[in-house]
Amino acid sequence: MKLLFICSRNRLRSPTAEAVFSEYPGLEVDAAGLDRDAENPLSSEAIQWAEIIFVMEPAHRRKLSQNFQPWLKNKRVVCLNIPDNYEYMDSALVELLKKKVLPLLGTF
Repeated sequence: MKLLFICSRNRLRSPTAEAVFSEYPGLEVDAAGLDRDAENPLSSEAIQWAEIIFVMEPAHRRKLSQNFQPWLKNKRVVCLNIPDNYEYMDSALVELLKKKVLPLLGTF
């Protein structure tokens, strides 16, 4: 299963999610940011690659739809509602990600 995690700048939340879920067998994981100064800016290729797209906030879903609508047809986009209150690999963030994402994957 191919998972794409998106936040604003790809510095804290989405890279944490990428690190956490890349450890699970059967998952391919990527992360990107929606801002122009993101560490790894989101591309249409990443969207096309992904089976499930996770955004951290409702604002990310809106920006994703505005900027990448042609590539989102038939894509599952899930908003995790995780605010930008965490550092990279913060243990509370890791637990929150697992709690919200794993039930949606069905196999873990």
